[in-house]
Amino acid sequence: MARQELAHYLRDRREGLRPPQVGLTETGTTRRTPGLRREEVAELAHMSVDYYTRLEQARGPRPSPGILDALAQALRLTQAERIHLFRLAGSSAPPATSAVRQVRPHVARMLDRLPQTAAIVTDAAYGVIAWNPLAQTLLGDDPADGTTNLARRRFLGQGPMHESSSTEEFGRIVVARLRRAADRYPHDPQLTTLLAELHASSKEFRQIWATRPIHAPGHRTKTLHHPQTGTLRLNCDVLLIPEDDQEVVLITADPGSPTARSLHRLARQTA
Repeated sequence: MARQELAHYLRDRREGLRPPQVGLTETGTTRRTPGLRREEVAELAHMSVDYYTRLEQARGPRPSPGILDALAQALRLTQAERIHLFRLAGSSAPPATSAVRQVRPHVARMLDRLPQTAAIVTDAAYGVIAWNPLAQTLLGDDPADGTTNLARRRFLGQGPMHESSSTEEFGRIVVARLRRAADRYPHDPQLTTLLAELHASSKEFRQIWATRPIHAPGHRTKTLHHPQTGTLRLNCDVLLIPEDDQEVVLITADPGSPTARSLHRLARQTA
């Protein structure tokens, strides 16, 4: 256990947070030190102030995995930062309990700055957790209630599914990603429920699952038949948010193409 390095790491992370970032009200009282107070971190992590203070002073006992997980949540650590915390404490980080299903605010704001691009963010289980208006138009429904899942849509027919040249390929992509998610989050109840539904209700899903497909996110092109605009030739590019195991899908058209003009018209309608 690297006590001094652990103490510095905890102090640096605490001082880098502001109360509103962790759901606390920032009062008008002048703070003597930047960031959160030790007692605030202790309260968020459900431990005594004395115990947390001893960890920051490099004189505490070796913290248990439960204590480390509580600290990781209290300090809003990313997955990479959480792994580093466990390493400093001389422990191996257990798998994350569940997939991250909240989009980071700066990522959500980025979607709004792309009016001519359809953009969505999906979690590790293909739940749609953020989108912009143009993407909503292409998806064909409103995912605002948080229930839109592209795996359920693809294999169970839950939601509109426009005819597309990539339907078969997307099925393999979905299964490959869900297999990775199952390995990373074996105790995620939402993911467990989703996989049970897909196995029980889709023969195609079971057949693809048995082949253990592998997929690397990147650039794809596809043809989509949209009820408002007809045939669209789209470019799909995936940007990764590795610390949250999420993907940003950017859907565009070649400049000056008929599809670009169609997307422009759709964007004006949704503005």
